[in-house]
Amino acid sequence: MPRPETPSLAADTIIELKDRPGRPIVLIERKFPPYGWAIPGGFVDIGESLEQAAAREAKEETTLVVTLMRLLGVYSDPRRDIRGHTVSAVYVVEASGEPTAQDDAKNVGVFDLDDLPAELAFDHARILDDYRHLRETGELPPIQDR
Repeated sequence: MPRPETPSLAADTIIELKDRPGRPIVLIERKFPPYGWAIPGGFVDIGESLEQAAAREAKEETTLVVTLMRLLGVYSDPRRDIRGHTVSAVYVVEASGEPTAQDDAKNVGVFDLDDLPAELAFDHARILDDYRHLRETGELPPIQDR
């Protein structure tokens, strides 16, 4: 029986800087389309776990070594990525130090949740709303069509 065609799999990270007041987060400005600011992340390589991919992508794009804290959610809306159907596991992670833009990142920025850039890529505004819910309530957001 032929293998079914399935969506691409990605792992993304919301990086909290634990060594700064208020634990601001790190976003990257994408070097390639679709443009905009995004949470660091990318595609899972063959033979790699979601968790390994999340840590690798965070380091490749920001130079930060991260510690995974929790899974925020899995986002699977077929329209979330204009390049094709992509499912992403999003992790809340923490790191210390000064991020530097590398790999697919044109720029890197450190942001408070109340001062995010207007132009967010993909469905990252929604993901960051879910993250805000977690920070404000200590609870994961309710499951909905993501």
